[in-house]
Amino acid sequence: MTVAGGLQRDWQRFTPLQRLSRFGFYLFTVAALVASLRTIDVIPEFLYDAPDQMVDLVRRMWPPDLSYVGPTLKGLVETLHIATLGTLIAIAMAFPVGLLAARNVTPSLPLNLFAKFVFVTSRSINSLIWALLFVAVFGPGPLAGTLAIAFRSIGFTGKLFAEALEESSKGSIEALNASGASKLSTLLWGYWPQVRPAFWSIALFRWDINIRESAVLGIVGAGGVGVALDTALNLLYWDQVAVVLIVIFAVVILAEILVTILRSRIL
Repeated sequence: MTVAGGLQRDWQRFTPLQRLSRFGFYLFTVAALVASLRTIDVIPEFLYDAPDQMVDLVRRMWPPDLSYVGPTLKGLVETLHIATLGTLIAIAMAFPVGLLAARNVTPSLPLNLFAKFVFVTSRSINSLIWALLFVAVFGPGPLAGTLAIAFRSIGFTGKLFAEALEESSKGSIEALNASGASKLSTLLWGYWPQVRPAFWSIALFRWDINIRESAVLGIVGAGGVGVALDTALNLLYWDQVAVVLIVIFAVVILAEILVTILRSRIL
């Protein structure tokens, strides 16, 4: 046997344990898919009929009922107010919680865990569920929608803000601490200049998301353009539903353009 032949090895991409793990993952995925299909009880007849139903629905929506533009725009203005005010309230509440979550700003494990618990609670509950809770407390109207948007946004805004703080450069922070600067001065002149672009980017991005989410809160009585949509759906006025959907689509596109312009100007 030559030296080259003795050094020749049978190269394999994955180890036996890795191949077994991959096989187990694929098997679990297929089993989960089959179980899901069995659970949701898919009726084949409804699937076959779905294209015809979609065509019929589009025919009912066209032409849109332009007389419904007035109530839709009224609800749209309310939706914009809900999204904007809810975002501002969320920022005001997420800022201190984000400071508690950042380990380099607040080196206390209990406070860090408490802040992360707030983030998880906020993000794990959908905005519609928050709206249902606040409708039960304050009654139907835009107040419930505003608070639903605010409490839903705390987790998103605060978590990203805390991560931006933890990624801050330590050089300027250590220099301020060495000079005897107070905690407030370190926060204002050390951390804030570094996280300011990320903070405004997060705020604008969340406002864009909140416009979309607040558009459907009216379905559960939380105000906004969703009320007009819910009314049209309940009465089966599909031409009015088309008006609401077109307006929502247009506003979402305009909000995306506006956020892009603001980010380029501010950042």
